[in-house]
Amino acid sequence: MAEVIPFRGIFYNTDMVDSSLVVAPPYDTVTPTFKEVLYARSPYNIIHVDLGMDMSGDNERENRYTRAKKLFNQWLKKGILISDTRPSFYCYAIDYRINEEEKRLIGFLGVVKIEELGKGSIRPHEMTYSKPKADRMNILRFCMANISPIFSLYSGRKRLTSSILKRVVKGRAFIEAKDEDGFLHRLWKINDRKSIETIKEELSDKDIFIADGHHRYETALEFRNEMNKVNFLGSLRKGGRGKLQTVNPKPKPWDYVMMFLANMEDDGLTILPTHRLIGFKGSRVQAQYLIEGMGRKIEELLKPYFEVETISLNLSDKDTSIEKMFKMMRKSRYSLGMFIRNKRALYVLKFKGLYSEIDSHQSLKRLDVTILHELILKRLLRVYRVEYEMDAQAAIEKVNAIPRPTSRSKAWEGMYHAVFFLNPIRIEDVKKVALAGERMPPKSTYFYPKLLTGMVIYKF
Repeated sequence: MAEVIPFRGIFYNTDMVDSSLVVAPPYDTVTPTFKEVLYARSPYNIIHVDLGMDMSGDNERENRYTRAKKLFNQWLKKGILISDTRPSFYCYAIDYRINEEEKRLIGFLGVVKIEELGKGSIRPHEMTYSKPKADRMNILRFCMANISPIFSLYSGRKRLTSSILKRVVKGRAFIEAKDEDGFLHRLWKINDRKSIETIKEELSDKDIFIADGHHRYETALEFRNEMNKVNFLGSLRKGGRGKLQTVNPKPKPWDYVMMFLANMEDDGLTILPTHRLIGFKGSRVQAQYLIEGMGRKIEELLKPYFEVETISLNLSDKDTSIEKMFKMMRKSRYSLGMFIRNKRALYVLKFKGLYSEIDSHQSLKRLDVTILHELILKRLLRVYRVEYEMDAQAAIEKVNAIPRPTSRSKAWEGMYHAVFFLNPIRIEDVKKVALAGERMPPKSTYFYPKLLTGMVIYKF
């Protein structure tokens, strides 16, 4: 059973700072260039804590994590950051625009009791990498806080919490901020006993699906285990063995993690695809030969598995050609798009349904991203590396670009040979995969819009 409880949030003091100048996008979406923009925007921008700069001369005693801890504590002492007076849930709404449509995403922030993945109510759906987890672990160790929330979903068909949130947003928000796209992010406090109990009760028997923030959750789990081990050993040294063997030890603050929870039964949620750029191992000549060979024999290579349709790529109006490709892809649930280096064509690949050729769990077999990774990339092309790009036109430009090799790299490194385009994953597929205990390839889903870091902080 999921345990979701209110907490005393820490947030920026709007009497001292402009909210829009101090919040930031999630750390893993911030480019190096934009990081510098955020740094310059305000000395109190949350990026100084959440994604600090490395400096020459950094060592174990002085580094971006020690600086993050120092700044975080200074802002608390100065009153730049202030703590709520009582435990609350925090209604969080984002008014945004996509595909010429005005939408609103509504959910709430609370802290959720951490569980071992696969052994409780919290369900992941994507694979993760180790490097981002190491960085997030250091933020937890030094700041002793969740600086940004995990984006999660639940299915509440009775919409009891949704009804509370819709009522709350009619009032005046206590924090407002705009992001780089001009989307409005707002917060309201929910601290009346009746609403809190209703929310806790509705969520108590629900599965919670991690939408965005798998690294942060896995890191929070590892941190909890580390902290409880430290406390266990400390108690033993003090002769407290008996206390640690109690059946229900009192939960510690790090036994919980801050989450944004949205009802997947509501409108307002958008999932976008992330496209795959691919490269091949070998010399530049070998790689170029391989991709050109694939281009010449594309129908022979893919014909047993896909119906291949060609769209002429208008170089003076790429947007029209790209939109035509996506329109054709949307007509068929199991279809992919493709562009090959130096070709003046886009391809739509419609899968023929040979699922027996895909060695994956049943919940994954019928996903475009699985067909791409397991059949095309691994079996047919034996791709050396995969990188990611959300903007279709930018992906095409990267594929056609000629990289300049450095003294440390070979000519083919940084060279892309093709891009495969995906349709968005459906929310019901996220739910199905997560409930089956399976995981999609990394970056299979891009939940939109992104939550802002710095709206609310959970301090241990």
